[in-house]
Amino acid sequence: MCHPSWGRALTAAQRLSDLARLRRVRDRIDREYAQPLNVEALARGVHMSAGHLSRQFRSAYGESPYAYLMTRRVERAMALLRRGDLSVTEVCFTVGCASLGTFSTRFTELVGMPPSAYRRRPTGPAAGMPPCVAKQVTRPVRNQEAPVAEPQLA
Repeated sequence: MCHPSWGRALTAAQRLSDLARLRRVRDRIDREYAQPLNVEALARGVHMSAGHLSRQFRSAYGESPYAYLMTRRVERAMALLRRGDLSVTEVCFTVGCASLGTFSTRFTELVGMPPSAYRRRPTGPAAGMPPCVAKQVTRPVRNQEAPVAEPQLA
């Protein structure tokens, strides 16, 4: 017969293992945001089912893997649009989005204006700031009131 505390220890060890795997998934999204990514491939990479990965990721980070990926893509798109040397379409494909419509919708949800308006606006609050500080100041924050339908990762 097993000792009752063994089950708790195993559960705590499993949670730590899951958190380490979730960090690997988050780090992979951060590194490979411009690549085609989907939950199944991310889950296979850390030996989890897609459903378990999605539930655990949302529990740990407060958003689904897809929402996290799109936030990273929009964050990078903001930096490219501030540079001003690429069109919105070029930026869309550079950050890994396959659909200009989906990119524009997500960008608008996170930033509060369409990418074309963001690109045209005069230099904003990040003017003259080092890029690492500008990234923090301009980081997109999902509009909590807007309902978000989350399709599979593209």
